[in-house]
Amino acid sequence: MTHPDIHFELRGDHQEVAVIRLTRAAKRNALNDGLILALRDLFEKMPSTVRAAVIDGDGPHFCAGLDLSELKERDAGQGLHHSRMWHAALERVQYGPVPVIAALHGAVVGGGLELASACHIRVADESTFYALPEGSRGIFVGGGGAVRIPKLIGAARMTDMMLTGRVYNAQDGEKVGFAQYLVPEGQAFAKAFELAVRVAQNAPLTNYALMHALPRISEQPADQGFFTEAMMAAIAQSAPEAKSRLADFLEGRAAKVRKD
Repeated sequence: MTHPDIHFELRGDHQEVAVIRLTRAAKRNALNDGLILALRDLFEKMPSTVRAAVIDGDGPHFCAGLDLSELKERDAGQGLHHSRMWHAALERVQYGPVPVIAALHGAVVGGGLELASACHIRVADESTFYALPEGSRGIFVGGGGAVRIPKLIGAARMTDMMLTGRVYNAQDGEKVGFAQYLVPEGQAFAKAFELAVRVAQNAPLTNYALMHALPRISEQPADQGFFTEAMMAAIAQSAPEAKSRLADFLEGRAAKVRKD
């Protein structure tokens, strides 16, 4: 897959990690429609060797949001369809073939935060800051942020950000839930790649369950969630790879869990 604003490469001993880097550094990696559609196509056509992916941004910023210079005047119907196009693209990130780790640094703003929130793990370095400036610009989030971001930080915090223009720094952002990891400046990609290599070693069906089943179970009523969990557990443990891994553990060939 080639696109002028995306650098794509496979890394790892078995090309098991896809590295996806936004390369519009001069625009702070702002997202336009072509870039969003390219991300959608990339996740739809991910090579079969890939078991995990890292999304990064070239230059000092991860992504400063929607490229407002390309924002066109749309009527309500056109705006609806445009937003739904973004939804479909970012859904391929969240519910695609492999877990995705975001390497956050600098601006994670607007649409950039929407992209980050579609990833499964977020690693931020100390230069990271988060904002949702749509409120001050007379617009509203349209790339899935109204659904995904409150699940990370709560609806009240998101409302505050959009009403007041509040900006979270890296430390406060990690505390409220924007990122699961906080590392020194310049180390986000290295940590994200390290995690991706680790994630790629998991049984693919278990990773699939965590990406596709767990978010749905968490939104189901308890009785339905328990039933879905039971079915997913039964399916996962029946896979040949699961049986092999369990045998390795029971026969002393697999490492036991230890504290760091």
